[in-house]
Amino acid sequence: MEDQLKNVKDVLQKYHQEHLIQFYDELSLEERDFLVHQILSIDFEEISNLYEMSKFNVLDTTEEIEPLPYTIRDNLSETEIQHFSDIGEKLISAGKIGVITLAGGQGSRLGFKGPKGTFELDTKPKISLFEILCNYLKVACQKYNVQIMWYIMTSTENHDATVRFFERKNFFGYPKENIFFFSQGNLPLVDTDGKLILEETYKVKIASNGNGNLFQALHSADLINDMSRRNIEWLFVGGIDNVLLDPLDTVFIGMTASSGCLISSKTLFKNDPSDISWVFARRENVPAIADCENFVNELSKIKDSNGNYLYRETNMLAHLFHIKALQLLQDKVLPFHRAFRKSAFVNYEGMKQVPDKPNIYKFEQFVFDAFSFFDNMFLLRVDAERESAPIKDFNGPCNPEIAKKKYEKYVLHKEVNFDDEDED
Repeated sequence: MEDQLKNVKDVLQKYHQEHLIQFYDELSLEERDFLVHQILSIDFEEISNLYEMSKFNVLDTTEEIEPLPYTIRDNLSETEIQHFSDIGEKLISAGKIGVITLAGGQGSRLGFKGPKGTFELDTKPKISLFEILCNYLKVACQKYNVQIMWYIMTSTENHDATVRFFERKNFFGYPKENIFFFSQGNLPLVDTDGKLILEETYKVKIASNGNGNLFQALHSADLINDMSRRNIEWLFVGGIDNVLLDPLDTVFIGMTASSGCLISSKTLFKNDPSDISWVFARRENVPAIADCENFVNELSKIKDSNGNYLYRETNMLAHLFHIKALQLLQDKVLPFHRAFRKSAFVNYEGMKQVPDKPNIYKFEQFVFDAFSFFDNMFLLRVDAERESAPIKDFNGPCNPEIAKKKYEKYVLHKEVNFDDEDED
């Protein structure tokens, strides 16, 4: 233990993080052991580099951006819809489609303790976000007489609680052997001076490192090989919070498979030209999502010869990846983005302090940065009214009440009978 403590002191001195052990003498033996092992597991060089590099906010320029073609679903004819739907149905029926759900978040922005996927809509009866998604899968399994593999990415923070929730709910009647839980990575949080913060006097505060860690997390859990062994060709990747997000959309699957692209995304049209949301585009001749904050109004006005806007397609976290794409991405390192957030911490007096404004930086990778490893991708613009009802917080436009109304309007009115009853 003494040798390990010396190593800890050497590392902390090198990176000017000595405050992390300022309460060491007050800790129990168990707490000391936890803190020492946690500190020795942290890559301080990586954190230091991320902090220094994040000081340089590099924005895209108009010279770097070119349009990325997209298809508008509402412009498809009935014949086209039927054609692509048939292709999608054949792939589902053949067991070629798997589903990946990004569910590493907590419900803290909703004032809810626990994994975000366990948050319940106030329907009658109430239904959790996980059960809503599971029902989409059960419908497809029943309709196409197939078993669909469901891969759920959790975080270190919510993994155990997520698994316990599924066990308590009897997996919502879904075959538990077809559900795979795996965790994304995490990184320490740092304050504005680059200092790591403590969650407890014996514990460095960490947070998940973003949904872009998906590919490495799948690889670490040997799940890409699992998918390949099962002859799965396409993986739908979506978030847990959109109650209208059907992961087995046959038209989207059929169009993607027919496009010749290894990746695809559903998009939403950006109605407000002054909205600084990132948009799909080509950057340096490869697909990307561009940060156009410094020229948003200029870019939002540009149309093609048919009057279609070229830079109004935004990300709704609904993607398809061919298994070949996942195999390529498992060894790639995606860039990190810095987010400025509020986070409680243990101050220098050993007291828990809750800030009233953002005080820490969180470093995250995002799935969309994987697009740049490919020459092209297929984009399908869908109707926000019928396909987008994410739950983000209680006060904004993406709140539970709006999601509930849309869910009741577009999903609950469809009568579906399941063979298995859910159990509490």
